[in-house]
Amino acid sequence: MPVPPHTVSNRPKPTTLSRGRLLAALTHWFDTDTRNASAGDDGLGIDWMRAIPFLAMHLACFAVFWVGISPIAVAVAVALYAVRMFAITGFYHRYFSHRTFRTSRVVQFAFALIGASCVQRGPLWWAAHHRNHHRHADTAHDVHSPVVHGFWRSHVGWFLTRQGFRTDWDRIRDLARYPELRWLDRYDIVVPILLAVALFLLGGWLEVAAPDLGTSAGQMLVWGFFVSTVALFHATVTINSLAHRFGKRRFDTRDDSRNNLWLALLTFGEGWHNNHHFFPGSVRQGFRWWEIDLTYYALRTMAVFRLVHDLKPVPAWVAAKARGG
Repeated sequence: MPVPPHTVSNRPKPTTLSRGRLLAALTHWFDTDTRNASAGDDGLGIDWMRAIPFLAMHLACFAVFWVGISPIAVAVAVALYAVRMFAITGFYHRYFSHRTFRTSRVVQFAFALIGASCVQRGPLWWAAHHRNHHRHADTAHDVHSPVVHGFWRSHVGWFLTRQGFRTDWDRIRDLARYPELRWLDRYDIVVPILLAVALFLLGGWLEVAAPDLGTSAGQMLVWGFFVSTVALFHATVTINSLAHRFGKRRFDTRDDSRNNLWLALLTFGEGWHNNHHFFPGSVRQGFRWWEIDLTYYALRTMAVFRLVHDLKPVPAWVAAKARGG
């Protein structure tokens, strides 16, 4: 007996829909081009399928109980934290996001490559989100404002949403003209995987060539990649979740940014956040001589060797506007 036309559903079967979403999520693990996201999706919910690699990276840190510890593995983890933190603060932030100095295309790409190893996505994505942060700081349009959205959302929740995965290409037209940066942004998983593999192979080689060091392939992978990368991520995002809550306000800004010495030490100078929000155009974020800004010192050193140039200073009128210490 034929089925009446009005009883036939045009909606796809649930299994087909779920398979489609699963395939899209798996594809986006390797190709993060989300410009063709479905219309009508507000993107505010956490995309759990795409978040799996990020969550797995945290769980992998518990493998330290199986692989053990050695001075060389910890030293590599600390060194990679420092080098990659500088790539994030000096280049992803002060260069790509704010253009506070100039450099060659080769140096630009080299530090974009190091920044991509941080598992904080590509340089274009990072710069676009940060420029929007300054545009809408501590308003409903600021996706990682602790004032509006609370601690956990500002610290990590926003990073895992469908909206968070997208890149606002209108905000980075000056950077999007570089095909090598677009490639790093689109395939942002490639560099972290290569780093993880290199560390695993290094540990395996040291285990045979220098057994007195007491390290192994698994140990170097867990400490050098997973522990170092997770620590790096959470240190970076404290500037979202904590630097708008705890510290002193030297300048009257329209947001709730604050200066915090401890966060500045942890993030190589980013903790002087109220300074930065008042005048983001300076390469220096520690405006006073005693405000430790390791990123600025490193960039000054690079300038001596002509790797970077035209570092933008803190204008005299900014210093005159400051109040208190």
